[in-house]
Amino acid sequence: KETMGFPPLTAEQMGQVAGFVAGYISAQRRRAEPDALYLGSTQRSSLQGFFRQDVLHTTRLLVLDGTRIENPPFYSLLLQMGFTSLPDFSQMAAITFDDIVVSHELVTTGLLFHELVHVEQYRQLGIRRFADLYVRGFFTGGGYDGIPLEVNAYQLGERFERSPQMPFSVELDVSAWIRDGRF
Repeated sequence: KETMGFPPLTAEQMGQVAGFVAGYISAQRRRAEPDALYLGSTQRSSLQGFFRQDVLHTTRLLVLDGTRIENPPFYSLLLQMGFTSLPDFSQMAAITFDDIVVSHELVTTGLLFHELVHVEQYRQLGIRRFADLYVRGFFTGGGYDGIPLEVNAYQLGERFERSPQMPFSVELDVSAWIRDGRF
């Protein structure tokens, strides 16, 4: 049964797609690494108390100027399989590849917070597990908005935006989602 532009996938096919995604994440990280810069002291201090110090000091940022991230090469295979509702990477504000955030626009504190939640998710899950959960969440959640990894990042981002002066541990929240099987 096909729903929302997603034909049914076997567990093996889902695993293959997750493998494609993990490879893409690693390749994009390597590609961005030479030009990505560590977060500035103002960026780090505005997010102090929400993220681990090592996350704030090892995450790098690349703001693209005049170029966009292209959709993954495996999209053509997914389109041939009948997928019609794939997210367009070139339209996303920013994308996180492990510990490197690549942005298509100037990075606000709110956008950086959201992407750093993904850095923390990668830190706890690793690239392969993150990719697997992202793919499964995309297909079972009915698209981008139903991906639990994104739901977690948006919920924490909203909490931050409501009270940026009230620190809370993103690490503990992500750990709880993992422990409770919410991803």
